[in-house]
Amino acid sequence: MRHDIEFDAEGALLRGWFYEAEGATGPAPCVVMAHGWTSTKRMYLDRFAEVFAASGLSVLVFDNRGWGDSDAAPGKPRHEVDPWEQVRDYQHAITCAQNRSEVDPDRIGVWGTSFSAAHAFVVAAVDRRVKAVSGQAPFISGRATYANLARVDNHVVGPEVFTADRRARAMGEPAATVPVIGNDPGELVGLPTQDSYEWFTHARAELDPSWPNEVTLRSLDNFYGYEPARYLPDITPTPLLMIVGREDGLTGGNLAASAYRTAAEPKRIVFLPGGHFAAYTGAGFLVASQAARDWFLEHLSP
Repeated sequence: MRHDIEFDAEGALLRGWFYEAEGATGPAPCVVMAHGWTSTKRMYLDRFAEVFAASGLSVLVFDNRGWGDSDAAPGKPRHEVDPWEQVRDYQHAITCAQNRSEVDPDRIGVWGTSFSAAHAFVVAAVDRRVKAVSGQAPFISGRATYANLARVDNHVVGPEVFTADRRARAMGEPAATVPVIGNDPGELVGLPTQDSYEWFTHARAELDPSWPNEVTLRSLDNFYGYEPARYLPDITPTPLLMIVGREDGLTGGNLAASAYRTAAEPKRIVFLPGGHFAAYTGAGFLVASQAARDWFLEHLSP
């Protein structure tokens, strides 16, 4: 069974779904989930949640603040991505899950994908309520990803652009925005890779027609300074699963594989054929969802 939920995250009302664990006769383990950079829960997260719930795990899925069904905080724009706000919102979601009678508060897992995989790793390193973590196609390094994306379309946004936006916002002007995706090589977009364009175009048409193809300019500045790989060594003793696309050219499958070596046991890495978006459909989805399911069942057992 799936229920609509909402919870307060220090002034921002976040909304999502809660899935009851199938076959549970008492409080069950719970997996807390959110989507990646600019994505919403309707973009395939229900499919992962259904796999987890069918195996006896309860699941709490939520939209990041300012995206999908969730509100932005008062005075803040919608469609902005701040990694540290999103990390804290994972922690608020964990608290929401712990306060539900269907959940065993001592058996909480965290799952993330792409940008939210980075958050899942950070939360697992700093919040010992997390007893297992799984991150697929993880964002590893802001600087490295920024450099990769700049090479794709040759748009290098210098600090003066971010400075001008900050000064304008401080004077009461609306936040500057850019498209998330686009097919005009002369247009600055957040995610300029071809597979990003194809994935978001399909997901918008088929899964979430209300998805806005815009993100604040400051969101690019925010991810440039985000280096979640530095937290990987601190996740231990929490069990860590990393799922990586071998040909991931967006966040970098090579970056993920290298960063994985810095984490201590217990850990496991699973490689998928394909690129950044391989885990959402087809054979990639089967491998990724089942690997995460089995990881949580193994490490969230009583």
